Amino acid sequence: MAALTLMAVVASVGWLLRAKAVPIAVAAAPGTATLSISSTAPSTSSAATPTTSPAVTATILVHVIGAVASPGLVKLPPGARVADAISAAGGLRGDADPAELNLAAVVSDGSQIVIGTTSAPRGEVREGASSTGGGTTGAATASAVIDLNTATLAQLDSIPGVGPVTAQAILDYRTKHGRFTKVDELQEVDGIGTKTYAQIAPHVRV
Repeated sequence: MAALTLMAVVASVGWLLRAKAVPIAVAAAPGTATLSISSTAPSTSSAATPTTSPAVTATILVHVIGAVASPGLVKLPPGARVADAISAAGGLRGDADPAELNLAAVVSDGSQIVIGTTSAPRGEVREGASSTGGGTTGAATASAVIDLNTATLAQLDSIPGVGPVTAQAILDYRTKHGRFTKVDELQEVDGIGTKTYAQIAPHVRV
């Protein structure tokens, strides 16, 4: 019995020794690296910031003719009125009469303002012609106010209501009677009646 017991003990010890876990070193897999991922959002400081162009002051161009100190082209801000255009052209002359002109009217780019006189107070605001319009040379010439005492035959002929015959009659009258002192003297010229005078008067001055 003692021998059997000893053999059982020896067998048990042997079995325990064989079942003991043997540690195995595990090497890290080659090429494995820890990736560091930044949680910081991309900086916006490098983003292109749109630049704002400098403000450009818009202007309109208006032609002022007739009884003003400095007839010609004037530059005005958008929304300017007839009174502003007159002021920019040096103000009214002593013989000016803008009674029939709406000084509060807003002027547009390319328009023309005609300032009447005491003898022909028929001022008006003419809107600019379309840039695509055909327009005739005669119509363009007629838009200017012509001085009766310096006008040529061609200039007089371009005035609405005046043809070559009437233009020559005006020159003949000027040669015979001297300078015109007022526009309504045109009614004394042969061939110029009330209706024709009404057409001519807004386009001439003395």
